[in-house]
Amino acid sequence: MYFRDRAQAGQLLAKKLLPYQPKNCVVVALNRGAVIVGAQIAMRLHANLVLMLTENISLPGLNDSFAALNTNNLMTYNKAFYSGEIEELSSEYYHFIEQQRMEKLHKLHALLGADGEIRPDLLNRHIIILVSDGLATGFSLDVAMDYLKIIRSKSIVVATPIASVSAVDRMHLVGDDVICLDVRENYFTTDHYYDDNTLPDTDSLFKIIRNISLSWMIPASAARFPHKPTNDTTVAGLTIQPRL
Repeated sequence: MYFRDRAQAGQLLAKKLLPYQPKNCVVVALNRGAVIVGAQIAMRLHANLVLMLTENISLPGLNDSFAALNTNNLMTYNKAFYSGEIEELSSEYYHFIEQQRMEKLHKLHALLGADGEIRPDLLNRHIIILVSDGLATGFSLDVAMDYLKIIRSKSIVVATPIASVSAVDRMHLVGDDVICLDVRENYFTTDHYYDDNTLPDTDSLFKIIRNISLSWMIPASAARFPHKPTNDTTVAGLTIQPRL
């Protein structure tokens, strides 16, 4: 299954998630591309939208990310590595990892200072819908679940347009409900499944998140995301009134 863009994928997922519309939901985007997918869902469900801010920790010579760091300075190790490998690599590259940790934590805190932190009290006692634009592995889900350990959620829903077989297995382990439009045995890069991979810049993505409630009443047919903002009050197809 291929998609025109992430907005179309989000609209298709939103239809599957309509039973959650009358409930108290928060849509959590697992990456920046997922903001576009998640915005379509949030608009249909009249839900808030937040971005799970993380930074990957990479080591020389490894194709996969070794770990990911969240805004609480909590590092989640990639389950693609065995516990013995993690221990060995953590010891061998200790100073390198700590340098990356400090640099990336500073980057995360800079974003938080500009746009506000995802506070646990905003997620507590809500249905949390974890949204990705595509899951090659379950790593981003593991990172999210580490963050959500302190949250008293009503339930966890995992939604993605496309995922690998192994990622779907992980989705079922972490989610109370799972929505996946297509499962691929041989998963390519996520961008491969979208004809248009254009994303708004970081400022525009955060503008979408901050103002999502102003777009709740926009019909789905009029809520697509074009490639670029057309003016100060329009971001990725959402008509946004400036906050006073």
